[in-house]
Amino acid sequence: MEKKISLVQMDVRLGEPEANFSHAVALLEGALRESPDILVLPETVNVGFFPTPASRLAALADENGKRTKEIFGGFARAHAVNLVAGSSAVKENGVIYNRAYVFDRTGNVVASYDKIHGFSPSGEPEYFKGGDHTVHFSLDGIACSMAVCYDVRFPELIRTEALEGADLFFLPAAWPLVRKEHWVTLVKARAIENQMYVCAVNECGMAGETKNGGHSLLVSPWGEELCHLGEEEEIGQGVIDMSVIAGIREGINVFRDRRPELYKI
Repeated sequence: MEKKISLVQMDVRLGEPEANFSHAVALLEGALRESPDILVLPETVNVGFFPTPASRLAALADENGKRTKEIFGGFARAHAVNLVAGSSAVKENGVIYNRAYVFDRTGNVVASYDKIHGFSPSGEPEYFKGGDHTVHFSLDGIACSMAVCYDVRFPELIRTEALEGADLFFLPAAWPLVRKEHWVTLVKARAIENQMYVCAVNECGMAGETKNGGHSLLVSPWGEELCHLGEEEEIGQGVIDMSVIAGIREGINVFRDRRPELYKI
């Protein structure tokens, strides 16, 4: 089974949710020209990563994800396309989460994931409450999972999701250009070691004094770059072939050959 994925590498404005929602929709409409099966946006697509102080972020966060679900769920339904809507700053019961929503072709929410690992060097855990669970869902019959940005540095998290059956993994991010090599290397490593497709979509442009790195990429289970974007706002596509995964996992069966009784992590 082959599916086309569009990577929507967006320049997100810091602290301007309505402008960002409008711009995201315009980019998504442009991506439809290539007739994708799945569209993917970056991290904190509504507010950027991330406006401070905490009172400002709280005022801007999407209450219960209502706007995010209205806009992106409506888009997915109107165009009968799957949409991994990056993540948004979402406020629920007075608590703010870095939350990703995934919509199927009918516009229904099929997954909701709260970023587990906040990026402590930037103080993210002081603003966003960390998630407490992994997530698994299906898009067009493909077993999927996801994480957000800094989560990629925790291989045990992503291996756990692979062991639970993920074949296609999404990673929205707001990763800085200064650590571009880490980004590309980690994304490719997660794909190779877990023998799954990884679609990692990063922000670009400036967030205050930080330049987001772009370089969104779609990587095969062999580590091949099926799509690799540049540093500026851009849309790209790649085609995944799910039929190859079984052969790859049988040829080098790392899941069978694991010895977890010896791993002390």
